Amino acid sequence: MDLRLEQLKAITRRYFFQRSAAGIGTLALASLANERLLASPKAAEDPLAPKLPHFAATAKSVIYLHMAGAPSQPELFDYKPKLVEMNGQPCPESLYKKERFAFIRGVPKMLGTPYKFARHGQSGIELSELLPHLGGVVDDIAVVKSLVTDQFNHAPAQIFLNTGSPLIGRPSMGSWLTYGLGTENQNLPGFVVLLSGPNGPDGGTSLWGSGFLPSVYQGVQFRSQGDPVLYVSNPPGMDAAGRRRSLDALADLNRLQLTDIGDPETLTRIEQYELAYRMQTSVPELMDIRSEPAGIHTMYGTEPGKLSFANNCLLARRLVERGVRFVQLYHWGWDSHGTNKGDDIIHSLPERCRQTDQAATALVRDLKQRGLLDSTLVVWGGEFGRTPMNEERGGSKFLGRDHHPHCFTIWMAGGGIKRGLTLGATDELGYHVTEDRVHVHDLQATILHCLGLDHTKLTYLYQGRNFRLTDVYGNVVTKLLA
Repeated sequence: MDLRLEQLKAITRRYFFQRSAAGIGTLALASLANERLLASPKAAEDPLAPKLPHFAATAKSVIYLHMAGAPSQPELFDYKPKLVEMNGQPCPESLYKKERFAFIRGVPKMLGTPYKFARHGQSGIELSELLPHLGGVVDDIAVVKSLVTDQFNHAPAQIFLNTGSPLIGRPSMGSWLTYGLGTENQNLPGFVVLLSGPNGPDGGTSLWGSGFLPSVYQGVQFRSQGDPVLYVSNPPGMDAAGRRRSLDALADLNRLQLTDIGDPETLTRIEQYELAYRMQTSVPELMDIRSEPAGIHTMYGTEPGKLSFANNCLLARRLVERGVRFVQLYHWGWDSHGTNKGDDIIHSLPERCRQTDQAATALVRDLKQRGLLDSTLVVWGGEFGRTPMNEERGGSKFLGRDHHPHCFTIWMAGGGIKRGLTLGATDELGYHVTEDRVHVHDLQATILHCLGLDHTKLTYLYQGRNFRLTDVYGNVVTKLLA
């Protein structure tokens, strides 16, 4: 029998009055819930869901290292001798006349990088002296210098990068992947988030939310310090046997509600309770990195029990080893405006590099030595780039750069990505892309492609139309593929 017809039958008179009893406002919510009911069965149970993967994958999992705040590509990856030559000179009018900046006002001055660059490896990839460790693995990574985005403020740009839209409410990339492919470990979520740095990302939990997909596909935040997952541990007075009896009784009540109402979110609720119960035993073992050999701790720079990007990188490797599909690390603090010592490119930026360079490099090395790099796609980057001009907000004497959507740099490794590659180029001042432009939607399409997913076919029916991560845009960047 047609699935949609069966779902329509599930919207009973009792369901209608239960959802609309609070008045007209709830009637509107009930209408939205009706649309969601028609569009949100779990992928594994919906015969109308896309049959996935669409083709042979080159990667089984993704580790996305998001440097929240946007790293400065002129200081790290995209060296411009002409910009150094023009340091302190007024910016050409053609670059700022019709430009919309977040903070720059008037006629800005050009800012050449104070850091030295050198070529590394057989590939000769050029890197800053601020990234001494990454130079040791350049022949295993691809550096993309030609990313562009539509957004120039942090929260919208982060949401756009992660969900394909600058507006809150769309499913995140990790949610799309777990919706399409699921997880290979039933005791852990398919999508895990780890945070480090003094603050969380500007986009907040929307960056790992499930949007209109069933909430079972949203990211679960793990913590490398304190309780690994909030509210998963049993409260005082509750033991494992008592928890099991409580969950069994609750599941019986939820199944009665499912029979009575037919809301598929009830299935999600049952599954989330069961997953939380299984996580009570699996997560503490996973998060205890003290069991790792001393050589691993030295390589990553990890310190068990502390909150750090290094600890999170090691945890990311342990998660993909156990079959987690998508692991996303956010490290905040890369917003180098130059308003003070805490956000400039002389004091703050080198500190961010010290916090991340060794561990990110160790992650690539560790995955490779364990035979996991070929099946794990690693991505490193921020939400946009930085201007080639000095911001000088309020006459500040600290060096810094404003937000810049027209070009930024990321690197990728493993999972079917070509090794030792430099893709794309920018003009002599590092303002615009001149070769191999890669839009954010292109990056999203390429990541899905590595997982065996056609970004045009991974869709979800919501409010009368099929949505996808890349909206109606995006092309796979074939030059990146091995």
